[in-house]
This record gives sequence, structure tokens and C-alpha cells, in this order.
Amino acid sequence: MAIRKSPQRTAFLVFDYAFLLLSALLCLFPLVHVLAISFSSAVAAAAGRVSIFPVEFTLASYEYVASKGAFWTAFGVSVMRIALILPLTLLVTVMAAYPMSKSAKVFRARPFYTYFLLITMLFSGGLIPWFLTIRGLGINNTIWALVIPGIAQVFNTILLMNFIRDLPAELEEAAVVDGGGPLTILFRIILPLMKPALATISLFVIVGNWNEWFTGIILMDHPSKYPLQSYLQSIISPTTNIQLIDPKNLDLLKKINERTFKAAQIFIAMFPVLVLYPFLQKYFTKGLVLGSVKG
Repeated sequence: MAIRKSPQRTAFLVFDYAFLLLSALLCLFPLVHVLAISFSSAVAAAAGRVSIFPVEFTLASYEYVASKGAFWTAFGVSVMRIALILPLTLLVTVMAAYPMSKSAKVFRARPFYTYFLLITMLFSGGLIPWFLTIRGLGINNTIWALVIPGIAQVFNTILLMNFIRDLPAELEEAAVVDGGGPLTILFRIILPLMKPALATISLFVIVGNWNEWFTGIILMDHPSKYPLQSYLQSIISPTTNIQLIDPKNLDLLKKINERTFKAAQIFIAMFPVLVLYPFLQKYFTKGLVLGSVKG
């Protein structure tokens, strides 16, 4: 038997769906606008005639981006950064979260480490001590300067710790009875059950480090070592003149301008995350809910 909806309920649902649809369109508009500009001619973009559809469709901006070695070098640096930091972050987070998920009776030092981690979330040593530490380690101006400072994230550790605590305790008890040690329990019992939480943390790590640009600017002494977002930040500055970038491609330069050129690079930079996100989305909500603090 179908439940009859009251007029008030129907009105609420209509308003709710309309509001969510409008919010989604507002979020999508900047992305669609940038994409439309990247496919438009220089004249149309300069005249402000582009909204959500390309005007005088052309691939000249993408052809020019493809010819830029500096862009693909920065793209490769970002890919290398993700390839290094993702497995290291997952390893460190798992190794820290597992003992922290135990009670104080099992892991006596747990209160100390809990407060130690929480303090780092509330207080920071500052930018200058952070920079001096990296320089003292001798890793500035290398790929490791983009990787090592971001490996240990307290938020990810707390998220995974709460996820492990929500797992049935009987799993570990049965493994102990069968003679399993802590590492055996972690890697053969607990780790396979962590897929939703690990997928959520992976999404945080990938998106956060792919979009991060500040460390590349201050830790690299040459633009050739910039990650992609640092490179884009440098070319988007008003001092950049596209006519001085590469005088060899005069035919392409006649069909594009700085606006279409930058729009093409921005969209290419967003494309990997746009492709990856839907595959991890199904784990995202589940990982957050299972790893949340329950009262």
C-alpha cells in the first residue's frame, strides 16, 4: 500500500530537489565555463562572448599546451609526487592508527600519543621553522620536499583509528587464539577490512596533494621543478606574457590568447581528479560514516 504524501511534504520535496539542483548547477558552472573558454577562439574569449558553450570552436589552445614541455614536466612532477606520497601515507597512517585504536590497558602509552597528536592539530611551529627544518634535512629543491612533510596527517590517523575501533573485537580474539601476532592480525585480518577507510584517505591525499601549490613555490628554486599547480600559479600571474613563451608556434599564437591558453591548462590539470573521483566516491561516504565517532 503506497503512503500518501501530504501537500506540505510534496512542496518540501519539490523545494528540496530544486535547491539541490540549483546548487549543483552553480558548482558546475565554473568548470563548464573554463572548458568552454578553452575550446573557444581568442577573439570570442577576449570579447567576453563565452558562457557555457564554446564560441568559434577550436583546439588551438590544447595544441599549444601539448607543445609546452614545461607543462608536461610539471605534470610529471605531480604524478611522481602522488606515486610516492600515497603509499607512504597509507603505510604510516595504518601503522599509527592500529596501536592507537587499542585501549589504554592494552597500549599504556596511548593517552600520551593521543594528546601529542591532538596538540599538533591545534598548534603549529610556524612557516619559518618548518622551512628551516626541511632545509636542514637537505631535501629542499628535491621531490622529497614535496613528499615527506605531508606523509603523516593526524586527521587521517584519527579517521582510521575510529574505523578500526568499530570493527568487531571478536575478529582479533579469534586470531590471537589461532596464534596470530600483532602484525599478522593487522595485515591479514584488519587491513582487508579497511578498504572503505583507505579509499577515503587515498582520496584526501590525492586531491590535497594534486591541488597543493604553495610548497612547490617556496621549496623549489627553479620553475622546472615545480609541481603542476605551482606551475599554473606562476603562469596565471599578471606578469606572464604568452607572446614571449614560445615564438616558434606563431600559427597557434594567432588563434589563442592568454585566457584560452590558461583555461586549457587548468582543465587538463583538473581532468585526472575528475576521472578518479567517481571510482572512489562509492567508498567515500561509507568510509567516513564507519570511521566517525559514535556516541
